Amino acid sequence: MTVRFPSSGEAGKAGEAGARRSPLRPAAVGRALATGVTGLVLLLLVLVVVRLPWMGDLGIHAATVQRLRHSPLAPGNPLVDANTPSPYYSPWTLVLGGVARVTGLDVFVVLRLAAVAGLALLVTGVWRYVRTLSAHPAAPALALLSLLFLWGTEPLLWSGFPGLHSLALTAAYPSTFTLGLAFHFWAWLSGALRRPAGWGVWLGLGVLWAVVLLCHQFSGVVATAGAAATVVAARPGRAVWPRLGAALLLGVAVLGAWPYYDFFALADAGGRLEAVHRVLYDHPAARYGLALLGVAALVPRWRRDHRDPLVVFCALGVLIVAAGRLTGHHSWARALPAALIPAQLAAALAVVEAGARRVRAVWAALLAGALLAGAWAQAGALGYVVPADALPGPVADRYRRPWPGYGWITRWVRYGDVVMAEGRIARQVPAYGPYTVAPGYPDFFLPDEQRRTAATEAYFAEDTSAGERRRIEREYEVRWVLDRRGALADPALREVARGARGEVLYAVR
Repeated sequence: MTVRFPSSGEAGKAGEAGARRSPLRPAAVGRALATGVTGLVLLLLVLVVVRLPWMGDLGIHAATVQRLRHSPLAPGNPLVDANTPSPYYSPWTLVLGGVARVTGLDVFVVLRLAAVAGLALLVTGVWRYVRTLSAHPAAPALALLSLLFLWGTEPLLWSGFPGLHSLALTAAYPSTFTLGLAFHFWAWLSGALRRPAGWGVWLGLGVLWAVVLLCHQFSGVVATAGAAATVVAARPGRAVWPRLGAALLLGVAVLGAWPYYDFFALADAGGRLEAVHRVLYDHPAARYGLALLGVAALVPRWRRDHRDPLVVFCALGVLIVAAGRLTGHHSWARALPAALIPAQLAAALAVVEAGARRVRAVWAALLAGALLAGAWAQAGALGYVVPADALPGPVADRYRRPWPGYGWITRWVRYGDVVMAEGRIARQVPAYGPYTVAPGYPDFFLPDEQRRTAATEAYFAEDTSAGERRRIEREYEVRWVLDRRGALADPALREVARGARGEVLYAVR
């Protein structure tokens, strides 16, 4: 038998013999179910953080913390031995470097702490922002589930795209922290627009906007689109515009004053990033198709109010992404969350706000089906908690095995040594303190990047002479060579150790 909780009037009656029993309200059951499932998913992410699976860009972020721990004021390039600025040196990574320096904790322990902080900020930020859109108790939990699962039937693993599987690999990245900060930023901005706010509040919002942009530039674009939508929806009066203008000016001043890199120079970096981001436009139905449910939910919101914040937010995101496609600026696809996040939130809110009870029930059924489809698509994330060989076959097929890392070389290679490495190895080695000759990532602040890349390719080429290898070693002060093929036959190289996958670490004689 189920129980209906007594109303406030019934609870206040004294002298009644016992409480009357009746069925639970469906809304209460749904709210409890959504909250419970959300809690389980967040527990899964916390367990993933304990393991901290290595994939993608973890190496560059670990290297960044390494440099800031050893030299917080002049860290130099995070990947190669060169005194150049880097956009990876942000307020957030500066904090992480300070934590590593003061506590002496291993960089990967600090990154685990960063992952916990980023996830906590994301969850609380979504909760606060959704509260500005709906007072329904179930809205935040449904919004979080939609944000994690309402993507597509093919998981997209990319920083700044907060699907469950993607977050499992990028929780420690600055993008997760920044997106969480963006949700808080939107919530604070909404409050300042709805209630009279003084100059101090607005100036603080300007500084926060700049911090978001400095911490992760692509997520900063998403945050800016969301903020613009919030302002448009609020229809602010004349008294607000001077404060808003002052906030923008202060934010721009903070961006210009940041000492670790020239923020505005990033506008010229697009050419080196377009090829990398072209894939974000591929297979849109498979990667983002489930979010179409949210697009449908935006239609009635637009009919009620053409300036609805989620409608305007989504429209701005679509315009940015479409412009990138049309002009060949494929890096603009990183603004896709600006189109997807408002649609995901709209789908969640339709379940609790879409008119009559029968209509809400239909939305609940549709959202539940879409969430299940999205959860199945991202079930491979279970492999970061459960042993891969224990996963059912269909789930194991969706699991991407993490990289093993190169911590084993630190028995010989010291902080600041230069290692000749190529490919994925060059992305991982700097995480442990050494430098590589060529950066493992595009770096337009590095003037001789192409020369370094050419030198690395020549060094590992089979027809390169011993004399040319010695010249490259002298030019870049190479002390170690890490060969992924283990096939370098060079008498000037002394084999020191072999990795589990056949890589050979050589010492330069």
